[in-house]
Amino acid sequence: MEIEDLLTPEAVIARLKVGSKKQALQELARKAAQITGLPERAIFDVLLERERLGTTGVGNGIAIPHGKLADLDRIVGVFARVDRPIDFDAIDERPVDLLFLLLAPESAGADHLKALARVSRLFRDRGTCDKLRGTDRADALYAILSSQAVTPSA
Repeated sequence: MEIEDLLTPEAVIARLKVGSKKQALQELARKAAQITGLPERAIFDVLLERERLGTTGVGNGIAIPHGKLADLDRIVGVFARVDRPIDFDAIDERPVDLLFLLLAPESAGADHLKALARVSRLFRDRGTCDKLRGTDRADALYAILSSQAVTPSA
């Protein structure tokens, strides 16, 4: 599974202007609603429910909010680069400035986990994160994200 399978150029927010985790989730839900045609409120509620289970702020300024929706027919991603880092209750207590939202159909099962693993691997690369933080153009962000091919482990 590649990032291009999850993310389209229209699903990239280059300069997300929010002041809180809740606002960030609302804006991600709004963009995901535009892409999927599903109700923004339903997406937002799924994201809040997931955050109640535990933070999706994985550390190093990165969060991967995610959830499953019954009416979704494919896995959908939305990437956002936050203008000013926000508190996201991350596991390392550092503010977050890179967000990758993943939404999956309720029936996705293993594919949802594969998508989460793929996004997680992407953000483990410090060079990629530095490049993402170094531009505020949506086309450049998409190019950086989509150029990261998976290399098999030796």
